[in-house]
Amino acid sequence: MVQNKKANRSIIGITFFVILIAVGFFWNFNSESPSTGEVIENEMEMYVNGEKDMEMQTAYIDISAREAKELIDMNSNIVIIDVSPFYQSGHIPGALWYYYGDGSLDAAIPGLDKEKSYIVYCHFDGPSIAGAQKLVDSGFKVYRLADHFSGWEDAGYEVEI
Repeated sequence: MVQNKKANRSIIGITFFVILIAVGFFWNFNSESPSTGEVIENEMEMYVNGEKDMEMQTAYIDISAREAKELIDMNSNIVIIDVSPFYQSGHIPGALWYYYGDGSLDAAIPGLDKEKSYIVYCHFDGPSIAGAQKLVDSGFKVYRLADHFSGWEDAGYEVEI
């Protein structure tokens, strides 16, 4: 009889735990969180309307090539930074070249305008992640082109050489 009570308690406990996990998973799956595009659009509206909150950003925002193109087209206060060693082989039009690997980005940071937003990109994750985070840590609003330069090219957007 004692074993049956223990077994029943175990079954009830496991069932409760499974139900709790399922409810949490369902809640999270159905929560309405904005897409990256909606977040960017809302931020740009606040920027244009003078409502932009200037509190310090703690992380960069990953964006696609399409979202980067939209940001560039919507806002003249966007600065594009190529942190790759391949700038001279092709880059996004108007991009500044501050190669992460040789300290160029570090040297440029004091002269950058904190009132502007920045898109950082490379051909690989490592330098663009490090460069974007370095800018964020210095107090800048930063987007990182998660699709890399190849995503920009693959989308058919203009490239300068």
